[in-house]
Amino acid sequence: MTTAQTAPPPSMRLRELVFGAACAAAVRAAARLGVADALDDSPLPVEDLAAAVKTEPKTLRRLLRALSCYGLFAEQPDGTFAHTDMSRLLREDDPNSLRAIALWCTEPWTWDAWPMLDEAVRTGRNVVQDLYGKEFFQYLNEDAPESADVFNRAMTTSSVQSARDVAQFLDLSGSTSVADIGGGQGHVVASLLEKYPALHGTLLDLPRVVDNVDPRLRAGGALADRTRLVPGDCREAVPVRADVYIIKNILEWDDDSTTRVLRNVIAAGGPGARVVAIENLVDDSPSMRFSTAMDLLLLLNVGGAKHTTESLTGRLTEAGLVIDDIRPVNPYLHAFDCTIPA
Repeated sequence: MTTAQTAPPPSMRLRELVFGAACAAAVRAAARLGVADALDDSPLPVEDLAAAVKTEPKTLRRLLRALSCYGLFAEQPDGTFAHTDMSRLLREDDPNSLRAIALWCTEPWTWDAWPMLDEAVRTGRNVVQDLYGKEFFQYLNEDAPESADVFNRAMTTSSVQSARDVAQFLDLSGSTSVADIGGGQGHVVASLLEKYPALHGTLLDLPRVVDNVDPRLRAGGALADRTRLVPGDCREAVPVRADVYIIKNILEWDDDSTTRVLRNVIAAGGPGARVVAIENLVDDSPSMRFSTAMDLLLLLNVGGAKHTTESLTGRLTEAGLVIDDIRPVNPYLHAFDCTIPA
């Protein structure tokens, strides 16, 4: 184990950093090949793993050896490879799987965009428009449907894993209706409706997203009779009236989009409505390396940014909301509980 006495010198650490793309590519390769799924509880010889995932044994050993340097898989004294706590997160069937997120963060477009980070920093604008001649989500849906599918799976994974925490955190005992704005496939709404049997919920998101909502919310689903599905773009309008509005991880787009979303929610809710903005923060997170990297990725693709406490407070108050409370939902998310004033 690396200690303060054995930590690599700065020159070695910098060499490791500039080869960060190799590490990301190795994780992506292992995820795409399904190595984690092929490896169960018992260590396996690389020849058996190679046969299972249809690769050459020698090159698979090289991949696994590189990943084991970062705690992804472990090479045993007899040359076999075993799972680690981290490599299990690349399995499809792990309840905390990060496979979809690992793929999303290493999609083909990212390899085009990262080398232009200096340009994005220089101008403060996204680079996707210059790369592909289209706004990011338009590019995904029109020119990179496979990448759009990966994005949707990654967002679903993230939403499923955080929905229970959000439902447990929020007290909606005095409310009769809740609307999740840009709520993806509706996992947060579904968790809240299960917690509060008298509550009615609305999900607003793009038509292609709403078409693939959580089965519990669809016609015939267990929660369908208390659910309203509204296809639409919250940047254009929020045609939903509710006691409580949830805005989770969508205020990190460009400034104009964030302003329009908040304006539309305030117009829809009217005085007295409650607005709960839930976001990752880059100044109060146990995972600063990840959150700051995602912050830079947002700059590249949509010209957006992860928030600090100060920046999100500023956006919410400038829009006209009164912030009543700020609390952590879990180690990675914070909730800004607001009211629309008279």
